[in-house]
Amino acid sequence: MTTDAGATGLPRGTSAQPGAAGPAGAGGPAGAVDPEAAARERLRRWRLVLGGDAADGTGHALAGRDAAMDGALAALYGKRDKPAAGKERAAGLGASAPAVARWLGDIRRYFPSSVVQVMQRDAIDRLGLSTLLLEPEMLEAVQADVHLVGTLLSLNKAMPETTKETARAVVRKVVEDLEKRLATRTRATLTGALDRSARVHRPRHHDIDWNRTIAANLKHYLPEHRTVVPERLIGYGRASRSVQKDVVLCVDQSGSMAASVVHASVFGAVLASMRSVSTRFVVFDTAVVDLTDRLDDPVDVLFGTQLGGGTDINRALAYCQSRITRPTETVMVLISDLYEGGIRDEMLKRVAAMKASGVQFVTLLALSDEGAPAYDRDHAAALAALGTPAFACTPDLFPEVMAAAIEKRPLPIPDTA
Repeated sequence: MTTDAGATGLPRGTSAQPGAAGPAGAGGPAGAVDPEAAARERLRRWRLVLGGDAADGTGHALAGRDAAMDGALAALYGKRDKPAAGKERAAGLGASAPAVARWLGDIRRYFPSSVVQVMQRDAIDRLGLSTLLLEPEMLEAVQADVHLVGTLLSLNKAMPETTKETARAVVRKVVEDLEKRLATRTRATLTGALDRSARVHRPRHHDIDWNRTIAANLKHYLPEHRTVVPERLIGYGRASRSVQKDVVLCVDQSGSMAASVVHASVFGAVLASMRSVSTRFVVFDTAVVDLTDRLDDPVDVLFGTQLGGGTDINRALAYCQSRITRPTETVMVLISDLYEGGIRDEMLKRVAAMKASGVQFVTLLALSDEGAPAYDRDHAAALAALGTPAFACTPDLFPEVMAAAIEKRPLPIPDTA
């Protein structure tokens, strides 16, 4: 039987929906389904998901490619206690680098890329394979993604010199892929927002901002004609070569924020490349580090972070506040899960003071594709009461959030219902 890796390539414990009908056309004309083939396919899928223990109830034996796939899954998700007599389950990966290297090759052969990334992440978490990533040969075998970068950054201080060059190459590949995906849209979106945020009062016809013009001329409404006489026109400005906006990215580098740190560094580098935006990039745990001078290379930014440790948001905000010179032209973006180890009331007072001075304050619980992590709901509610709602943001939505902040309009908060 031909195996569809995309259909069965799911780690155990996920919803594979193996009860679905098998491949259309098996044993019959196009569009028809052979009931026996469909039943076999259902059993096959259930067997791959359940793992073949006595409780699986399928009675279905695997061979060939299916057996190899099952072995790769069992090494990671099977039981690692001593097997019962007559059962050979889950030899596991142990701490053997050659065994892990072979396993990494197997999962890339049998499963689609998205599943490989999940299995690699689970192997690091479940089997404690982080130390093996300190070996150059192992790094060359893994499939690079944002989560792997986060793991490498957390191991940065323990990484031997022989591995650091390979690790930087892995990180650079992920960063370059993210830049290709995000940079063009970010620059285009923010350039348009910067142009629109510069208002002029003698605009050309096609530059008139009709919403603001009508709002400014409502007192000139003529009921008999049911129209507004626009005595004062407000228009969009043209692009300026001077710095129009100051952006401060203040990023929590605690361990749970790894993916956010990676994405934030990429966006920081993109923003720094725009002449009309002055960008400051600050990371913090209980200490505060300003990495603005490294923004020309986001890989240097990432290796300047140290994932883990405590959190002192108040101290980080105090530093950022001290660097703000044009509050009405500043967008402040705090990226944190809001678990504050510092002085809570002082943190809230700083946010309120910055907003009162004219700073556009944005709080992101995460900047990743995975939604909000665990976060301090009390602090999020307190910020919302100050007019600063806290929400998770995907990298694709971030340019729109920044554009709204630049134009001082409501943020496009995603629906989390």
